[in-house]
Amino acid sequence: MSRYLLKGGRVIDPSRNLDVIQDVLIDGEKISNEAPNGSEEVIDVSGLVVSPGLIDIHVHLREPGGSAKETIRTGTRSAVAGGFTSVVAMPNTTPPVDGANTVAWMMQRTRETGVCKVFPTGCISKDRKGEVLAPIGSLKKAGVVAISDDGSCVQSNELMRRALEYCKMFDLPVMDHCQDEALTKGAVMHEGYWSVVLGLRGWPRIAEEVIVSRNALLAEMTGAHVHCQHLSSFGSVRILREARRRGISISGEVCPHHIALTDESIQGYDTNFKMNPPLRGQKDIDALLEGIADGTIEYLGSDHAPHCSYEKEVEFDHAPFGIVGLETELPLFLTHLVHKKILTLPELIRRLTQSAAKLLKLEEGTLQPGKDADITVFDPDMEWTVDKTKFYSASQNTPFHGTVLKGRAVYSFVRGRKAFDLRSGFIAG
Repeated sequence: MSRYLLKGGRVIDPSRNLDVIQDVLIDGEKISNEAPNGSEEVIDVSGLVVSPGLIDIHVHLREPGGSAKETIRTGTRSAVAGGFTSVVAMPNTTPPVDGANTVAWMMQRTRETGVCKVFPTGCISKDRKGEVLAPIGSLKKAGVVAISDDGSCVQSNELMRRALEYCKMFDLPVMDHCQDEALTKGAVMHEGYWSVVLGLRGWPRIAEEVIVSRNALLAEMTGAHVHCQHLSSFGSVRILREARRRGISISGEVCPHHIALTDESIQGYDTNFKMNPPLRGQKDIDALLEGIADGTIEYLGSDHAPHCSYEKEVEFDHAPFGIVGLETELPLFLTHLVHKKILTLPELIRRLTQSAAKLLKLEEGTLQPGKDADITVFDPDMEWTVDKTKFYSASQNTPFHGTVLKGRAVYSFVRGRKAFDLRSGFIAG
């Protein structure tokens, strides 16, 4: 069992309201408050930030069924390279995670090949078709931390109501992909000026907003918690704010691309800018940033969605939605939230650790002695240029290739094991 002494870093642990220059001792798999005894490997982290291991609540690992795009091995390597020691895996695999056997397979695969912690989610409906409820109780017993049909949205209000009632009994949050399919049939980008200019089918904001409204009403009715994934619309922020003011158990999440890019980026028909929900306008970004700043939107995630290059190298209409995000997520949030003074650094860390753990009832997200030594060390001021050819992910579908960002993970530790070291080029797995 290894012992590491992380020496001289700025330790920020929101779970203990801690922001101080001090050493952190890793003893085996745990964080220790004992004094060093000289047997440790000393790592100088002066000038760097030491935080609880970051948690990404929205990741597509593609396995089982999509291993050409990503595997649990490559996806978790990508995660630790981005500073994430825990990821929450979405269930839109092949087959979907709508039964305990698939959950068990994922957990076994993670033990065999994963280099960070993977927390699976289960489907809301069988086969993600939105017709019949998945066995929510069995999924909970098998180990899922939430249920979601991510990639699809349950269109039936009745089915969604029953799902929430069951999840209330089993104390599981429901993570919903908010999209009215009747309003988005054939749509490939935000409905607005640029969709008209480019001749592409537009995706109106209201397609998201009506589902956010539906979810708020059902959460109020059932008392269950609904988490609205990857919000993109200023109207969604308004609806969420009003619902939360009324005490409804509903939350929202924002991904980096929805605050870093607008639909104007699609002028060149680059399919790496095609995502679901689509990139929208500046007033949407302004509203999302305001919602993040005032706490209306408490959660942040990547929606890491890898695709093979040949899948993206087609006409814009026919390309799949989604981008990879694990290795650019932290730098983008540092660049657009911390360095632009939307959030303080401790508050950003809280959103990516303590808040995420609370939503999903995880024990992670803390540097409390005795807990697992899941630790992220990063340089918030390091400037670097994104190079997709150096990603650890199996896919390279990013719109940020060549972008200069400020901030980067330097070390990641998972259960006390060094999983990533930027300085030496080491990565586990």
